[in-house]
Amino acid sequence: MTVTATAAPTTAGTLYVYGIAPAGVRPPRAPGVDGAAVRLLAEAGLCAAVSDAPAQVRARRRDLMAHQSVLGELTAQGPVLPMQFAVLTPDSEALRGQLRTDQAHLMTQLESVRGCAEMNVKGTVVPGCFADLVHRDVTLRALARKTRNRPGYEANVRLGEALAKGVTREARRAAREVLACLAPLAVRTAQGPVDDEQVLSTSFLVRSADEPRFRQVLTDRARDVGDRLTLSVTGPLPCYSFVDASSAPAGR
Repeated sequence: MTVTATAAPTTAGTLYVYGIAPAGVRPPRAPGVDGAAVRLLAEAGLCAAVSDAPAQVRARRRDLMAHQSVLGELTAQGPVLPMQFAVLTPDSEALRGQLRTDQAHLMTQLESVRGCAEMNVKGTVVPGCFADLVHRDVTLRALARKTRNRPGYEANVRLGEALAKGVTREARRAAREVLACLAPLAVRTAQGPVDDEQVLSTSFLVRSADEPRFRQVLTDRARDVGDRLTLSVTGPLPCYSFVDASSAPAGR
């Protein structure tokens, strides 16, 4: 988990919101952010898990973990629309009003993630076998031969840059192969940010019944592309990447 330190001052009556679920779920037993008790506000067939907001909301590890623990208890009971860390609402009446107003949209969102979890897969570049890469790439082979024949600093730099680009290119090709295998096992996918080192960052909305198959295919692909791409998976997670941003309560 990557933690970004933030601080948000609050006012009296402000509520911290963890997520929205269908009415009838049990209140989470886990303490919430800053150790606060978590309760449920029910309205229009929905409920929001909330706690009193502390004077300042800071992205401390213990509070991030508390946020996740509350959502974990809720998702164990059924579909949940998880809020990101530090979502606040001015008071209970404002939140109840939003649940009433957005009831149809929120219900649709809940049904879209029912019986599913989020699996996040990342792939990072493996330096790779340069000899094999040069052997397979005609351009690199010619450049390597030219560098051997006329060695020098600039020639070495050009060869090094070309090799680095070749390794990244191979890793991206491997990432496309992995996506082609995993995407059919998911209900939906959501692309995350990538760069020259992390060439794969995708979240998959996976039915709980399909999770073992998803993991097995991922394991098989990790073995097949391991010389080019290091794969990792995080999950099951609350379905953060598959919740419409408009589901978040008004506030900040």
